[in-house]
Amino acid sequence: MAEMRIKYNNVDAYIADFPEDIQKLLEQVRATIRKSAPEAEETISYAIPTFKLNGNLVHFAGFRNHIGFYPTASGIEAFKKELSAFRSAKGSVQFPIDKSIPVDLISRIVKFRVKENLRKGKLKK
Repeated sequence: MAEMRIKYNNVDAYIADFPEDIQKLLEQVRATIRKSAPEAEETISYAIPTFKLNGNLVHFAGFRNHIGFYPTASGIEAFKKELSAFRSAKGSVQFPIDKSIPVDLISRIVKFRVKENLRKGKLKK
């Protein structure tokens, strides 16, 4: 199982280090993010899969009992009501592996973050 201290060169290598059931969930999250933010760059940052667009967009990670999704504090705050069914913190949410991944919700959060980061990019110019 992937551990934080292992250095991964790419997202494929990260996902491949998990049991097959968790790999499927990670690929589902990855595909949802890609579809929702096709212009974002996929990389490894903070030792986990990351999508960047004018800075960090979202991160995700696999764990034994959940998939972690990290859309920053603003992404959590904007969808606080919909995320209330899940364990969450300031910038993260946990999706249990024994329940279906809320891909529609992830998609809406990613699209929100894309707009937010594109707006920030315009302000910097």
